[in-house]
Amino acid sequence: MIDWKRIDSANGVIFDCDGTLVDSMPVHYLAWHRIMTEVGLRFEEDRFYALGGMPTDRIIELLSREQQVPVDPKRTAHRKEQAFLELIHLLERIEPVVEVVRCLRGRKPISVASGGFREIVLRQLSQVQIADWFDVIVAAEDTVRHKPEPDVFLETANRMGVPAEQCLVFEDSDLGIEAARRAGMDWIDVRSFFRPKRIPIPIS
Repeated sequence: MIDWKRIDSANGVIFDCDGTLVDSMPVHYLAWHRIMTEVGLRFEEDRFYALGGMPTDRIIELLSREQQVPVDPKRTAHRKEQAFLELIHLLERIEPVVEVVRCLRGRKPISVASGGFREIVLRQLSQVQIADWFDVIVAAEDTVRHKPEPDVFLETANRMGVPAEQCLVFEDSDLGIEAARRAGMDWIDVRSFFRPKRIPIPIS
């Protein structure tokens, strides 16, 4: 259940995008699976969820280094994001979280803080028709360090004009929750009341 007491006590509320506002993680994994197979990298689904919140190019760098398979992280990240956009019609809202946003609009500052690239974040929010609901949107390009570092949340709080300790974060990943903790913010773990749908991986 949603803890409205904690929401009401916060002066600003920050939402992750993927897996928090939009049920996009299974769709992202379909795109990941397609492109990683093409470049010869392994990326198991459990590992994918464990790295939620890390920018695409950083994940590719990590996998490439671990598996000693040379790939161009920037080019491969672009291919992965293009593959995701080809599947964007599969996206759906995570309704319990979107309902929170709907109730808070105009009442207090609300923002999106994502490890995803800005274009992809905006396309997702537009797809589920909530892109214009937020006061601030901070994406991967806006900070040098990424989750689990607190920078994305601290930057978002700064742009909202709300002290970090007065912010509440909605997150769905361990990296994101650790980032909120390091930022000195309270958080709600979306996984406590929502599980993403599963989309079968096509057998090639």
